[in-house]
Amino acid sequence: MDILQVRDVTFRYPTCSEAVLNSLSFRITKGEFIVLCGETGCGKTTLLRLLKNELAPHGERKGRIYFEGKDIEEETEELPLTQKIGFVMQRPETQIVTDTVWHELAFGLENLGLPTSLIRRRVGEMASYFGIGEWFDKRTSELSGGQKQLLNLAAVMVMQPDLLILDEPTAQLDPIAAADFIATLQKLNREFGLTILLSEHRLEDVFPVADRIMVMGKGELLCFDTPGKVGSFMNQNEKLRLSMPCAMRVFHAFSYPMESPVTVKEGRNFIEEFFDNKVVSLPGQHKKAKVRNTDHGLRQEIAGTIRPALELHEVCFRHQREEEDVLHYTSFIVQENEVYCILGGNASGKSTTLRVAAGVLHPYSGRVSLFGRKLSAYKAGSLYKNNLAMLPQDVQTVFLKNTVREELGEGYVQPYGLDFDFARLLDKHPYDLSGGEQQLCALAKVLQQNPRVLLLDEPTKGIDSYYKSRLIEIIHQLKAEGMTILIVTHDLEFAAGCSDRCALFFHGEITSEDAPGDFFEGNNFYTTAANRMTRNLYEKIITAEEAIEICRLNIK
Repeated sequence: MDILQVRDVTFRYPTCSEAVLNSLSFRITKGEFIVLCGETGCGKTTLLRLLKNELAPHGERKGRIYFEGKDIEEETEELPLTQKIGFVMQRPETQIVTDTVWHELAFGLENLGLPTSLIRRRVGEMASYFGIGEWFDKRTSELSGGQKQLLNLAAVMVMQPDLLILDEPTAQLDPIAAADFIATLQKLNREFGLTILLSEHRLEDVFPVADRIMVMGKGELLCFDTPGKVGSFMNQNEKLRLSMPCAMRVFHAFSYPMESPVTVKEGRNFIEEFFDNKVVSLPGQHKKAKVRNTDHGLRQEIAGTIRPALELHEVCFRHQREEEDVLHYTSFIVQENEVYCILGGNASGKSTTLRVAAGVLHPYSGRVSLFGRKLSAYKAGSLYKNNLAMLPQDVQTVFLKNTVREELGEGYVQPYGLDFDFARLLDKHPYDLSGGEQQLCALAKVLQQNPRVLLLDEPTKGIDSYYKSRLIEIIHQLKAEGMTILIVTHDLEFAAGCSDRCALFFHGEITSEDAPGDFFEGNNFYTTAANRMTRNLYEKIITAEEAIEICRLNIK
C-alpha cells in the first residue's frame, strides 16, 4: 500500500524565473526506509517541506501530493494529518519553541489537548528511549547542536507519526551519535513499521539500511532504486560519485563481475579477495605532527623554528558562575600556516573553544594569544581587521542584508576552486537558501575579510561531497598562501582530507593530537570508513582515494 504519492509536482518560488522542482513523480510504500540524496541546492529541502502542509514554502505549486490516498491540500481534518506526518528540520534551532527540554517534549501533546497522565507517560518514555534523561530539566538554549537535534526527533516521535520526514538530521551530530541516530531510525522502521523519508549528504551509514535511494538533480528525479543499482548510476556522475559509501567507491574504481559492496565489512571482504598486501603503505604520506602535547596542563612545545599563530594556554571557561567548567585547563597550539582539526563528541566544548579563540567568549582563567599577543591587546577592532575571522556553526548569524548580492557585494570574487553557481542566488534572501547554499555563501563572505587566521565551525554542514572536495581544495590553497586554519568538525573524511593535525576533544580539553594518518589509525570509533576497511591490511589509509591507490598497487 502506498503511503505517499507525488504526481507531476512542479514548484517555483516567488520572483524566481526557474522552477526549483520539475514534474516530480514517485511513490513510497508504507513501511519503507527511503534515503533522498543529491547535490547541494537541487531542491531536496523544498520537496520535503511540500510534503508537510504546515511547512510548505510560499510559491507556485502544480501537481498533486497524496498521503494515504488523500490529497494533502484537500484534507479536512487538519489535526490527524499534523500528527501523522512528523518532520525533523535541517536546522534544529528553528524547530525548538519552548525554553526547557521537558516542555519541548510535551508541547505537541499539550496542543492536542491530551490528558496530563498520558502526556507524562509518553514524555517519560521518549526521554528514556533517546537517552536525554540527564539533560531533561535543562534550558533548550544551553544544549549543543547535536542535543537539539535529538530533542527534535524525540519531540516528533512523541506524537506517534506514520510518516517521519528528516532533513539532514545528522549534520550536527558527532560520528558516534550519528551512527546511533541512524540505528535508532532503523529500529523504529524495522520494529514499528514506521515509514521514513530521510534526506542526507553523509551516506556511509544510511545506504546499508535503506530500502531504496532517491537521487535528485536540479529539481528532477534522476534515479530511484535499490542501493546497489543507485550506486552504479552515481558512479557515472562525477559530482554524485564522491557521495557514495567508501566500499562502493573502491569497488567501482575496478571492474569485477559481482554485486557492489555497501558496508565496511563487505568492502573489506572485497579487498581481501581481490587484492594482495605486498605493498602496505603509500610513499611520502602523513608525516609526523610538528607539535606535541606534554603532560596535562603544561604548555605545548614547538618542534623547529615555526612560531605559533594561535595558542590557548590553560584556559578555563564556564557559562554561569554556578555551573561546571565547559573548558578545563584547555591547552593547544596551532602553528602558523597549519590546518588543525578538532573532533569530539557533542557538548564536549569544541564550539565553545572556537568562540573563546575568536574572542567572542572570555575565559575566567588562562591565556589566548594570536601571533604571540593576547587577544585583549588587539584594540579598536584590530583583532578582526585582516587578522582573524570565524565562520560560526549557525551561519545565519553571518547574514545582515536582504539579498545574497548585498551580502557578497558587487565586486564579489569567487573563492578558489569553488565552482558553485552563486549567480542564480544573488537576488534571493539568504534565509531562503538551502542549508548547504547558506553554508557556501557564508563561507564566501567570511573569506572576503582576508584573515591571517580562519576559524571554521562545522564548515561542511549541509554541503554535498562534491563541494566538500572543492572546499578541501580551497583550504589547501589558502594554506599555500600562508593562512592558518582551525576547524571544528564532525566530518571525519573531511578532516582526513584537509588537515595537517587532528585533535580529539573530550571533557573540556584536548586529549590527543597527531598527524591524520597516526590519529585515525590509532582510533577505533573516531576514524574513517577507509581506515576501518583497510586496517591490518595496509598502513594509515584514511581516505577513499588512498584506499583505491593502495589497491591498485596490490592487484592480484
